[in-house]
Amino acid sequence: MLIPPGFIQRSVALGPGTVVYVEADPDFWPGAPTASVPLLFVHGFGGGSSSYEWSKVYPAFAADHPVLAPDLIGWGQSDHPDQPLTTADYEALLIEVLQTLCPVPPVVVASSLSAAMMVRVAIAQPGLVRSLVLVAPAGLADFGQDPSSSVINQMVKLPLVDQVLYRGAIATAEGIKLFLAQRQFADSSKIADEMVAAYLASAQQPHADVAALAFVRGDLSFDLAVDLPQLTTPTVVLWGEAAQLTGVDIGHRLVALNPSAIRRFEVLPGVGLTPQLEVPGVTVGLIQQSLAALATANRPA
Repeated sequence: MLIPPGFIQRSVALGPGTVVYVEADPDFWPGAPTASVPLLFVHGFGGGSSSYEWSKVYPAFAADHPVLAPDLIGWGQSDHPDQPLTTADYEALLIEVLQTLCPVPPVVVASSLSAAMMVRVAIAQPGLVRSLVLVAPAGLADFGQDPSSSVINQMVKLPLVDQVLYRGAIATAEGIKLFLAQRQFADSSKIADEMVAAYLASAQQPHADVAALAFVRGDLSFDLAVDLPQLTTPTVVLWGEAAQLTGVDIGHRLVALNPSAIRRFEVLPGVGLTPQLEVPGVTVGLIQQSLAALATANRPA
């Protein structure tokens, strides 16, 4: 894991395994954060995903907020079981992370499928989450989409073919760079060697293929449109206009389902699925604005 200066890696044993997470190093940052509300940054899913995804963003908040960024089970430096977790398992894991690492309900900043899962967590356990800042939250089966229809999805369902595909086309430097260029970035010139190295290190962990292939097969997908109208937690949604797989049209349709909870919807022109890596400075600014808007939403009348 590539950790920014001023941050340290810790671990905690939870139900499905050991979760490794990053937090601010108290010996580096002078004094306690000025705000008591923690920020929990949760990475998305995809070949080689990890908390590195937020490493260009969370340092901007460490002077003002307690900051935590975990690797979910099956990703990054956390445990990699040889059996895949289900969507329900991941939602239970997120609840356990909130209960264990966040004594004060945090603002959760989450990306893509994990962001969609956080919506369901906030619905099930609203007292655990103060508010949500979500980047392209989508369950990947939204509005009746079939996540199993792609060619690559069909291929990874074939015995042995899935392993060959993972080791030869996903967990390689060339495969990671192609994945970032085709799925996560609108401007591939912004893909740095460090990013490829970080994703590759995660993708090459023992049993890293288990979670990654479950994601690619569509085993973790669900229809967020069914759940979203039940959300009451104040929420801001950010969406890259050029996001692949989860186009901004899906974002508009999802946001329209619950205008009372979703206080703001920002579309980032010319940006892909992960603005936190592609345009981190812009993302920091939008999260800062979102925190201010959500603080107003959480203030008692």
